[in-house]
Amino acid sequence: MRIYCTACDHKGRISSREEITRGYVKLYCQCLDAKCGHTWVSELTFKHSLRPPTQRLEMLLVERIRNLPAEQQQELLLQFGAAQPG
Repeated sequence: MRIYCTACDHKGRISSREEITRGYVKLYCQCLDAKCGHTWVSELTFKHSLRPPTQRLEMLLVERIRNLPAEQQQELLLQFGAAQPG
């Protein structure tokens, strides 16, 4: 991850970080230009997923199926069996 000084646009570096939560981190930064010397705090946050993790989708599907009435579960099993090749 590249970071740039907000005062002079020179390259900066992250000197330390403070993890507030797994999705929110404060980054303590310094400008690498000795003439500038600016220090600042930036924030790094998680916004949203573009594609949910596969395992999570599988877990959600299993949970949904378990919550269905027994008749609907059986119907799904029959449909999956019919869709199997061979």
